[in-house]
Formats: sequence, structure tokens, C-alpha cells
Amino acid sequence: MGWPPASIGKVVAVGVLGGLLAGIFGVGGGIVMVPLLVFLIGLDQRTAVTTSLLAIIPISVLGMLGYAFGSAVAWQAGLVMGVGSVVGGQLGVRLLTYVPVPALQLGFAALLLYSAYRLVQPASQGEAASGSGPWWLLLAVGVVAGLLAGLLGIGGGIVLIPGLVLLAGVDLTTARGTSLLVVLITAATASVTTVRSGQTATAVGVWAGLIGAPAALVASLGSQAIPQQHAAWLFAGLMVLAAVQLMRKAVTREPPAEPA
Repeated sequence: MGWPPASIGKVVAVGVLGGLLAGIFGVGGGIVMVPLLVFLIGLDQRTAVTTSLLAIIPISVLGMLGYAFGSAVAWQAGLVMGVGSVVGGQLGVRLLTYVPVPALQLGFAALLLYSAYRLVQPASQGEAASGSGPWWLLLAVGVVAGLLAGLLGIGGGIVLIPGLVLLAGVDLTTARGTSLLVVLITAATASVTTVRSGQTATAVGVWAGLIGAPAALVASLGSQAIPQQHAAWLFAGLMVLAAVQLMRKAVTREPPAEPA
């Protein structure tokens, strides 16, 4: 798809805000890029989601490198979870017509709220930064993240980060850096399909990603200086926001978007 009627300033805003969110929180950035692509650029919801996936590829690369400079990426864990996320995402898309989505949205919203509560408790901060949890547990976290992304359109980072912290004993900074590695794998594999099918505003996605990537790098470097407990509160707030959006969609019966 070509470039829609939009000023370069709007594309810059989408890229920079998405990059900042990805770098600070270690998530895909779709939670802010998708609505901006709809309301600022004028894309339909489906095209906004697929365009966001394309944009997050360069954003997640530089965001991940920023964490890597601080030795805050658990490479082995991220690769294992990346495989699980791709498998889970494909499974989620195929199960979409068989699962009662509103009930699942409400259930996952409740899980997000509980995880947000656990995340801000001092005892919940990870005991190690190596990401050396059992491979099957890391794989399971990746599968669940991909499954929920395919079913509900929730970006993987919102699941991966609390999973790494609460289940695998990873500190929050390393969890954010590792999440971006998994997000990169998921976005890259999904974008191959969406771009080929013509469902993506390719020019917008490429430019938003290239513009947002430096912002992600700066944000990822700066966010590592944030104390762990403060970072936990910030990410818990993001989880609450995602939970509220899920509950709204469940109540209004709004169909889920594709993962962003």
C-alpha cells in the first residue's frame, strides 16, 4: 500500500512516540502507534496494526541494542521465547473463531491487574539477571505471549516482561531488553506475511520505524538508570492501561485487533 495523505510531521510523531514507548518499557509500541496511525494518518484499524508491526522492526533492533550495551539482554532466553511466541501466535490466530473472545479478554485483564500488583511488590523483583530459567518454562511463556497476541491483539511484551520477572527470576531491566528481542522476532516473521499480502502501508511503516529507532535507542539507554522499583511502577501502569482497554473491548464486543 502507498503513502496515505499525511504530513511528514504526523509520521514523525508516530515513530518517535512508538520508539520512546518501546525503549522505556521494552514493548512493541503498538499500544500507542496503532491509535495514532488510525487517528493521525487515517489508516483503517487492520492496516494500522500491520503497519505498526513493520515499524517496530527497526525500533526494536535499536531499542534492544541499547539494553545490550548495558548487558541487559538474556540472549538464550529471548531466542527460546521467540520460537515459542511465533508458534503461539500462529495457534492463536487459528483458534480465534473457536474461543469466546470477550470472556478471554476479561480473564486476561484480571491476570494483567494481578501481575501489575505482583510486579510492584519488592519481593517480586527478579533474583538473577541471566534469564537462566528452565528452557521449557521460557518456551511456555513465549507460547502464551504469542497465543494471547494472536487471540487478543496484545503485544507480546506486556506478557513476556511479567513472565520473565515473576516466573523466570529475571530483573526488570533485563526483562525489558529480552522482550525487545522476542518482539523483533515476532514482528519480523509477521511482517513477511502482511507486506506480501498488501495489507500494510509499507512507506509509512518503514519511515515511522526508521524515525522511531533512534528514539528507542536513547530511551532504552536512559531507562536503565531508572531504579528498579520505579520502573516496576511505570510498567505496572502500562499493564493497567492494557487491562482497561481489554475490558472496554469485552464490554462493547469490539473485535480484537491483530497483535501489535
